[in-house]
Amino acid sequence: MLPLGVSMLWETSIDPSTALRERFGFEGVDDVEAWVSASLAEHWQIAVARCTRIVVSDHNAIVWAETDQGPVVVKWSYGEFRFPALDASTSLLRVLGEQGVPVAVPISLVGGHERVVIDAPAGALSVTVLPVLTGQWLDTADDIAVRSAGASLARLHRALSDLGSDDWTSPHGEVHVKKRIENWLSDRDRGFAPDASRRLREFLADLPELDESAQLVHNDFRAANILTENSRVVGILDFDEVRTDPPVLDLAKASVYLGTRFTEWRPIPVSVRRSFRAGYEQVRPLSSAAAQWFDVLVLWHSLAAVSDENDSAGWMSEL
Repeated sequence: MLPLGVSMLWETSIDPSTALRERFGFEGVDDVEAWVSASLAEHWQIAVARCTRIVVSDHNAIVWAETDQGPVVVKWSYGEFRFPALDASTSLLRVLGEQGVPVAVPISLVGGHERVVIDAPAGALSVTVLPVLTGQWLDTADDIAVRSAGASLARLHRALSDLGSDDWTSPHGEVHVKKRIENWLSDRDRGFAPDASRRLREFLADLPELDESAQLVHNDFRAANILTENSRVVGILDFDEVRTDPPVLDLAKASVYLGTRFTEWRPIPVSVRRSFRAGYEQVRPLSSAAAQWFDVLVLWHSLAAVSDENDSAGWMSEL
């Protein structure tokens, strides 16, 4: 559970109260509580009893509040450039909820929308209100839960495949996956693991054509965004990073970052990665070409995660 009061989600170089004030203009929990109470009463007709937790993450914040409609989460962002994408991803939650995907379906405003832009002390915020989902963050030491997570990602991919991407993501230039990796190797590889970079180049040369079309994918499927109960997934959180990609790329990225939570970023053992993939393929088997791509994509994401020349977190140790 995240701490009571104000905290940072993953940043460690700034005091939480300072970030709350400088980024959003709030002087503390009481100030946030007053603003949240007024905003939810006006736009949602929800009465707030108190705010218990405030978590700041870059240009976003999450507030847990006790209300007359039960516990809710209030999420906001001051990143105006992201407002259209946030509108789309929030509406997407309702569609997925109607298909039975375990997501927090937004609580509608009085006018029926899922998000609204509200003035705050430091400028406009895009705000949505969600019910609180109960459960524990995914424990990657629990093999049954890991397999359940893999199956849940596969079911999510199936649900997302039925939705056109243009209505749910902001426009961006889609680059062929092989070209994307080649561009990364030439422009962004920091050279911390030269042998792995060489292997990646060699593998790319022999890959077959990827027979998966790009579709909507979660793009941030990991322990911090997966809730479980009795080793079964009961909640998938945070669709703010949704984008279009081949599903195997999303699976590979999730396989690398599955165990990460907030400031805890370390790889999972190969055995856990295998269980996660096995759970996925019970629902959505990979083609022969996608299976070959999976191994290369895991190498790429692991290589990209290396943050220093000693690979102190051990991202390459499981390859």
